[in-house]
Amino acid sequence: MRIPRNIITLLLLATLTLPFTGCMPSVGRPFPVQQVRQIEIGTTTKAEIQQIFGDPWRTGIEDGFRTYTYGEYSVKMSRDLVIRFDDKDVVKSYSFSSSFPQDENL
Repeated sequence: MRIPRNIITLLLLATLTLPFTGCMPSVGRPFPVQQVRQIEIGTTTKAEIQQIFGDPWRTGIEDGFRTYTYGEYSVKMSRDLVIRFDDKDVVKSYSFSSSFPQDENL
């Protein structure tokens, strides 16, 4: 499949000018990062997670188990929290990652 040259030029131009428009694309939504420490593997329930963090930005299945993802992603910074639940809706494991300097000690 061949892409017309004018479409390639337009996409390249749009990509190169995006940083200069002041419009930095982002996805996800903020979540209470300081509350990550409240999560206890084997104890915290899915209902408690939703009470603390609200509805997840994304849900899924990993190795047959339900996952909730809370995240903020932009061109320069990102942070996400992925929580895995067991078959009783209790936290099985979780991971938190961030490029925000203020999250370094969490």
